[in-house]
Amino acid sequence: MNYKMLGRLISQILLVEAVFMLPALFISLHDRQWGASKAFAYTILIIAIVAGGMFAVCRNAQKKIYAREGLVCVGVSWIFMSVLGCLPFYFSGEIPHFIDALFEIVSGFTTTGASILSNVEALSRGIMYWRSFSHWIGGMGVLVFLLAVVPVAGQGSGFTMHLLRAESPGPNVGKLVPRMGQTAKILYMMYVLLTILNIVFLMFGGLPLFDSVCIGIGTAGTGGFGIKNDSIASYSPYIQNVCTVFMILFGVNFSCYYLLLIKEWKAVFKDEELRMYIGVILGSVAIISCNVRGMYATLEETVRHVFFQVASIITTTGFGTTDFDLWPSLSKSILLFLMVIGACAGSTGGGLKCGRFLLLAKSLKRNIRQVLDPQKVSVVRNNGQMVSEKVLDNTNAYLVAYAFIVLFSFVLVSLDGQSMETNVSAVIACFNNIGPGFDAVGATCNYSVFGTGTKLVLIMDMLAGRLEIFPILILLSRHTWKRR
Repeated sequence: MNYKMLGRLISQILLVEAVFMLPALFISLHDRQWGASKAFAYTILIIAIVAGGMFAVCRNAQKKIYAREGLVCVGVSWIFMSVLGCLPFYFSGEIPHFIDALFEIVSGFTTTGASILSNVEALSRGIMYWRSFSHWIGGMGVLVFLLAVVPVAGQGSGFTMHLLRAESPGPNVGKLVPRMGQTAKILYMMYVLLTILNIVFLMFGGLPLFDSVCIGIGTAGTGGFGIKNDSIASYSPYIQNVCTVFMILFGVNFSCYYLLLIKEWKAVFKDEELRMYIGVILGSVAIISCNVRGMYATLEETVRHVFFQVASIITTTGFGTTDFDLWPSLSKSILLFLMVIGACAGSTGGGLKCGRFLLLAKSLKRNIRQVLDPQKVSVVRNNGQMVSEKVLDNTNAYLVAYAFIVLFSFVLVSLDGQSMETNVSAVIACFNNIGPGFDAVGATCNYSVFGTGTKLVLIMDMLAGRLEIFPILILLSRHTWKRR
């Protein structure tokens, strides 16, 4: 294990986090919110001391990193970021309990949007901004940002691939261009441009700059922290429709946008995952609209709310315009299905991912055929290309780990005494980085109903879900820390 290189990378990540806190500090100073200003100043100072000390000790690290180090670096860096990132909430006293503050920032970084706050509007603007901006940091990943702006890779070491593969969501990571560092730059350029476009469209609807930025970066990261107690419900239909469109856009695999940029139109239209993603959205909207038609005054209002909630749930954003917990069982069942399936691989959305779901379905179909005809050799293809057995094995292993963690977490959360609907939906919502669930953690409720132990379980679920399970599981393995 190259501990010095890990320390050097983590110190750089923490410095990036400190720089990202500066706008929140400036907002607090502008608003003369001295408690929040001191909280951010103290936190930035602590991060600078910790990161500076780590970098000084590890400055002569050998620039070699392999798959094991890549997974460990991602898991440890997200834990460091979360523990230090929650300090402004705690120091300011706006979230007085440390575990609650940690829950809130982990929910932000993992783009979950599950909150323990019952009155969001009571927060100072600096704290509110940092809470929303945590979605934008976590949406694409701070390590991807680091690879895009800092020349940290060693020549020919596979350095950037191991880091990008460990943090990027989906069954596999491909290169948009030959150099992975350049791939990271392209990803972040598209991410920034789409975010700015989203903010501009929100401002065209008459939304103030601060509201537009907070909602825009929350949408970009598919996070879901609102700056009003009713989330997006009190905004105009135009604002709600803009959010719907951009939630869907940020749930698309970013490689599709790159293909559009290089005018590979046919490759985008033939992408099986994208077609499934759009098809599931349209089908869900059609069924739920018919099911809830009598609950709203007009067809336009029905379709608008349904489209928004379907987009919000499948992209794991978690914004809300209506209390979907009051919808009929059929509609809630479809939303629960969307919570699990999630958005596209390579997007900022969470969940199992449409791409992984497709691979599992095709693998099952292939296995059934082999049972019926053992002599026939069949392969799984995706977008016309053969999928390697290694990718299929990894996908099956992910599904097993997914099911085990969800079931084990459900048992632990059930010790808190809440209803089964609350417990099941809370675990699924946190593990798939969605935010709102049903019953006591529904669209109009929050996670303050749970005790400290349950919140810690859900914190681990959020981290495991955002990092695709294995970077967190590998930290718990003794084999990881053995010398080779």
